[in-house]
Amino acid sequence: MRAHSDGFVTIHGKQSTLILELVATGAPIWRYWGVKLPRDCAPPCPLSDSLGIPTFSLDQNVPFTLFPTFGAGWYGAPAFLAHRAGRNSLGKDFTQDFTSSNWAWDRRDEAVTFTLLDQISNIEVCISLDLDPTNDVLSCKTSLTNRGTTDLSVQWLASASLPLPADAQKVISFTGRHNHEFEEIEDNLSRATWLRENRRGLTSHDCVPGALVALAGTTEHNGHAYGAQLAWSGNHCQRIDPLDDGGYQWQLGAWLAPGEIQLGPRETLRACDVLATFSPHGLNGVAQNFHAGVRARMTWPSGSMKPRPVHLNTWEGVYFDLNEATLKHMAEEAAAIGVERFVLDDGWFQGRSSDKSGLGDWWVDTDIFPNGLGQLANHVTGLGMEFGLWVEPEMVNPDSALYRAHPDWALQIEGRAQLTARNQLVLDLCKPEVFDYLLDHLGTLLETLPISYLKWDHNRDVTLAGSDGAPAYRGQVLASYRLFDAIRAAWPNVEIEACAGGGGRIDAGILQRTHRVWTSDCIDAVSRVAIQRGFLRFFPPEVMGCHIGASPAHSTGRRQAMNFRANVAFGGHFGIELDPRHLNAQDRKQVAFWIRAYKDHRHILHSGKLWQGEAGEGATWQAQGQPDDFILSVFRVAPSGRRHPPKLILPFVDQARAYKLTLISPSSQEQDNAVTLLAHLNSSRGNVSGAWLANSGLLLPPMKGEDGLIIRLTAS
Repeated sequence: MRAHSDGFVTIHGKQSTLILELVATGAPIWRYWGVKLPRDCAPPCPLSDSLGIPTFSLDQNVPFTLFPTFGAGWYGAPAFLAHRAGRNSLGKDFTQDFTSSNWAWDRRDEAVTFTLLDQISNIEVCISLDLDPTNDVLSCKTSLTNRGTTDLSVQWLASASLPLPADAQKVISFTGRHNHEFEEIEDNLSRATWLRENRRGLTSHDCVPGALVALAGTTEHNGHAYGAQLAWSGNHCQRIDPLDDGGYQWQLGAWLAPGEIQLGPRETLRACDVLATFSPHGLNGVAQNFHAGVRARMTWPSGSMKPRPVHLNTWEGVYFDLNEATLKHMAEEAAAIGVERFVLDDGWFQGRSSDKSGLGDWWVDTDIFPNGLGQLANHVTGLGMEFGLWVEPEMVNPDSALYRAHPDWALQIEGRAQLTARNQLVLDLCKPEVFDYLLDHLGTLLETLPISYLKWDHNRDVTLAGSDGAPAYRGQVLASYRLFDAIRAAWPNVEIEACAGGGGRIDAGILQRTHRVWTSDCIDAVSRVAIQRGFLRFFPPEVMGCHIGASPAHSTGRRQAMNFRANVAFGGHFGIELDPRHLNAQDRKQVAFWIRAYKDHRHILHSGKLWQGEAGEGATWQAQGQPDDFILSVFRVAPSGRRHPPKLILPFVDQARAYKLTLISPSSQEQDNAVTLLAHLNSSRGNVSGAWLANSGLLLPPMKGEDGLIIRLTAS
């Protein structure tokens, strides 16, 4: 980063540049964010010298800044809305306009902080911009301090206000529901506002807190694209508004309930972080940047990620039908086929015979485990596997000892009827006594059992989020973060999985505190192809929980072959979600094969880059690794109407080298064509040219609907 003598601040990333124009008073002006510019490139003059005054306008231009304010000439969406109660202050404090501006390097050439002060409304805003030089992820941190002597009521504080160019064409966002997450939506940008808001109290299934923006002509692999996502697990808002110069403003932040933020004198409100990025290499370039950025924010036991162990999660295998003998037998069968982590899901604690009771009573049900959980846990670890346990600390059933003793511990609003979901209420983590109760009971489990993994669930949306008479949506999220952080600090070797009815709490904020997310409660392989494709737009594959489920799938009733189920699960954090005692000989052999194959290749799958694309007529693909050594997975969810399948072009390969192709999928009658094809491709004439793969494409074998193919390509 450098400050030019003519008043511009420029930060260069690996493939991107951003430029802000400094002004004597007021927030710096956005001048550029896009493809990397030469080191000495700067705007030719200040913006005020190059803009005329349009008709029927103010006599001075008010341009788009890093933090646009309300009421002082900016008619676009403001980054901040607030006021002070009281007759004497309402006249001036509902508007803001900065009277002084300072800036300083946080990390030379890479990160800068701007400090903006409005001496009229007595507010101070600090904005930190950190552009990672290795992955082009821009981290935006914003804080607001009340410098006045009375409370400041805050209605909106944007975490970031970002510029988009005039040729930004479409925005790609994601909606869905339980069992159907990450449904992709494309909207054309226009002179109308694009808006997405979530008020469900957690990240949500139906409103992913991020989006992608593509310019005209941008594809998966080529062209300019932008992305932004909130590192926040609660209510949120993002909007894209047209600007007068034809460009756009993109704002993201936490959505605040009325009266939620009353900022006292000298108090500071810290907005949630935003991760934003630009790539000249299409949508895959944005995803690769995000993957690197999320990885950089995560923390692991012992300082680095170990190979992601193969899971068995008991939920769909036995549900609530638990007993010690059954689980021990399941563990033995799991260990025999290569499972490395055995996770006991719901149903193990006091009174938990169904989802109608027990939540909050976090001690072992001795009717199910007369000798406690220790015998099962020690049996699991004795078989060479890690022992994991399901918990849902933020919830309580009305039918529980905890609720009968402390009904006031649930989030509630006086006079309003409680609203249950999945027969449960949400505990008020803002209350110190609730927080301490949960930390104590979770701590007892972690101290007394050989638990190395917690599956941490959150199985409902949040409503009536009142705590001591005040709105507590934001406070509940921050308190849950503190609970995660306290567990991590006291038991640093325990890994945590975030789950919320599957994909209801997946975001970069929760991934700072966890090590895996459960992508969806739907394990149907056809559904999972699209769900996982959307997930990978933002997050890396090693944190994407992917299991082989039963057939028929419990969530959809569809039947799929074992190899297809395994193909779809292979590229993420691999596991099984079925009872291995009931596998027939053929399925058992195939599952064992896929576990071995995953272990052999997870070092490639879970490092490096990821590319996604379409192979035509219901077939998609993804590649994971490096351009000279990668795993290619092809998924066909519907049969092709063509006589011969289209060729699969791989534009990212090294065109100067040749590739050896190795089939990973097990040999079977359905894959004889693939084996024959690869034998021809790896003929005595040499391996396949990278230039051929990038320009003509890989000839695929015929594939049926609901079929998959996994190949390793290694450059020679």
